[in-house]
Amino acid sequence: MFRGLLAILTKEFIHIRRDPGTRFIFLIPLIELLIFGYAIETDVKHLSTVVFDLDQKSESRELIQSFENTRYFRVTGNVYSDAELEGAIVSGRAKAGIKIPPDYSEKLARGQPARVQVLIDGSDSSTASRLLNASQALGLLKSLERGGSTLESLAVEVRPRLLFNPNLESAPFFVPGLMGIIIQVVTVFLTAFSIVRERERGTLEQLLVTPVSKGGLILGKLLPYCAVGFIQTLLILVLAVLLFGLKIHGSVPLLLLMSGVFLVPALGIGILISTIARSEGEALQLLSLVMMPSILLSGFIFPRESMPTPIYLLSFLIPVSYYIEILRGIILRGAGWLALWDEALVLALFGAVLMSVSAWRFKKNLG
Repeated sequence: MFRGLLAILTKEFIHIRRDPGTRFIFLIPLIELLIFGYAIETDVKHLSTVVFDLDQKSESRELIQSFENTRYFRVTGNVYSDAELEGAIVSGRAKAGIKIPPDYSEKLARGQPARVQVLIDGSDSSTASRLLNASQALGLLKSLERGGSTLESLAVEVRPRLLFNPNLESAPFFVPGLMGIIIQVVTVFLTAFSIVRERERGTLEQLLVTPVSKGGLILGKLLPYCAVGFIQTLLILVLAVLLFGLKIHGSVPLLLLMSGVFLVPALGIGILISTIARSEGEALQLLSLVMMPSILLSGFIFPRESMPTPIYLLSFLIPVSYYIEILRGIILRGAGWLALWDEALVLALFGAVLMSVSAWRFKKNLG
């Protein structure tokens, strides 16, 4: 009944040992386990914070240090006006801003309540609630240290104010991030599998005998998928507005322009995978290696600032991280071109590099 079983088993094990694509099966889970095991951190820590210190005395510096000691706030810079304070949060450069009034030390010395304002980016409801609770707890602790024992006699009154999402709803935060992930998945899958499928069927080689240059062949393959990706962007944006009641606080033309910039590196990832993979199975394995970091390390679910430093630095190599920041900046915070030009520049550089490498490998494979 099982005649020849040993021979077939031996043959398959030899195939697994010799086939590089099969060996990806053992490599990918190991890489993902190591990266995500260290990266996934549900506790929010060390979120970027800017300070507007109008007091500039030892008491205010002690208060700033107390904020950092909570491990929720990490001071990354100082600002010198209310416009700069809110601008840092609108641009996404800071998750919180602390404003200390000029009479903070004097009121503490006279035994009067000293008020401190904390502006919090409410886009991410879970992160904002942690910062809200931490700032209020710090105000109560500082008051107890100075003898205030009731809410009516707080020596240090921390007044937090939530920006952009005062009701702390989760949908406004997750829907823009989900839009970015979906657009990348659709674009990369279409590009990678289309070319690999043509190579397996032998139709790609048939194109070489036609009077078409290799540059024209590459552009001819890319442009239709670019159009499909842009239509997908419009469709997802309309559905997000109609189904989830998403309000776009920024410029819609700017959002579409930035989406077009992101499509270039997304297409580049798909083309690069198609030049490396020799079959649909290999392409699927490489796609899983790309998509998992895009979902877990891009800031879509977990704050990037809370990740260990090596993983945090690795997240800068993921193009969709910048696109998600652009989407949330325009849709939730009403950010404009001046606040987001650096993210657009990085996406353009990613697109240029990925397209250049992909085109070089594509021409090499065709040759």
